[in-house]
Amino acid sequence: MSRFDLTEFEWRVIQPLLPDKPRGNPRVDDRRVLNGIFFCLRAGLPWRDLPERYGPYTTVYNRFNRWRKAGVWDRLMDAITAAYDGQVQMIDTSIVRVHQHAAGAKKGVEFVIWGAPEAG
Repeated sequence: MSRFDLTEFEWRVIQPLLPDKPRGNPRVDDRRVLNGIFFCLRAGLPWRDLPERYGPYTTVYNRFNRWRKAGVWDRLMDAITAAYDGQVQMIDTSIVRVHQHAAGAKKGVEFVIWGAPEAG
């Protein structure tokens, strides 16, 4: 079990909320796919770099997108938050801001590139 994998408690909370629509092909193990999604998102990896133990990256990526469009992720996150009695904090990147000193240099400051000829 990787540190990115779902715990037994989290899996018991999430499992009943997963879509169960049979399609043409038999479904890949939902828990393995979810663990792959969480691994990519937490580690900041591109989908193509997903380790093989999570299955084909295309399956993981397609499931992530399909569930995003269907609103499944909102239901899952609400259920996890409720299961932990609100003791879970999730950060959305829309609220993360850059520190004022990381925004760039002050206006009017000239930069000198060593070894470059001076403009005449």
